[in-house]
Amino acid sequence: MDEGLRNTLKVQRAIRDLTQADLAVRAGVTRKSVNAIETGRMVPSVFLALKIARALEVSVETIFALDGGGSIPEGDRDRET
Repeated sequence: MDEGLRNTLKVQRAIRDLTQADLAVRAGVTRKSVNAIETGRMVPSVFLALKIARALEVSVETIFALDGGGSIPEGDRDRET
């Protein structure tokens, strides 16, 4: 699991002074799901990522960036359409 993914979610949650349980309620998911994403045991589906982003009132890219910084790796830029 991408270390940037876990850290970004945890940081975004902490900025809002939310516990994992608080975020879970807002997103309509289980606390175990939030914990699993933060600890790298689970990669969220697009649907779950959207629910979490909406609950935090940020874009999906703010939390779930490709490399922790939101940029596209040099070799993948040609594939973007």
